[in-house]
Amino acid sequence: MNAAVEVAGHGYGGGHGGRGSDGPGGHGGGHGGHGDDGHGHGGSETHFTLRGYVTGFLLAVFLTALPFWFVMGKTFSAPTTTAAVILAFAAVQIVVHMIYFLHMSPKSEGGWNLLALLFTVMLVVIALSGSLWVMYHLNHNMMPDSMMNMHHMP
Repeated sequence: MNAAVEVAGHGYGGGHGGRGSDGPGGHGGGHGGHGDDGHGHGGSETHFTLRGYVTGFLLAVFLTALPFWFVMGKTFSAPTTTAAVILAFAAVQIVVHMIYFLHMSPKSEGGWNLLALLFTVMLVVIALSGSLWVMYHLNHNMMPDSMMNMHHMP
């Protein structure tokens, strides 16, 4: 075994640049000849193909073009319905980008990516809902009830 440090069966420090042959493959990956060819890393790492990227790209184009068509064609009569549909498509588009381009899954990085994402979503929801709550109450408490009551104000 060369001087690379092995953590959880993965050789860190060797790389494919190679410092010699570690096994029959001779790729010098610092894996110490533990029977792994260095391309699956225990089956937990997914390799993405051109087909996956093209699929993600086509989904992203579809999820962008369809809401654009909804707005330009005035498909829905109520603006709130259009806004709700666009927000739903935006949420789906975020998931598509996370899966196909950021390669996030419950198995990536031992689940830590998903945990960090959930924590971030929780913080954003707290910040947005708190901000909206404060703005609503400021508007409600600071604005006069009607223009008729304006003459009673100091």
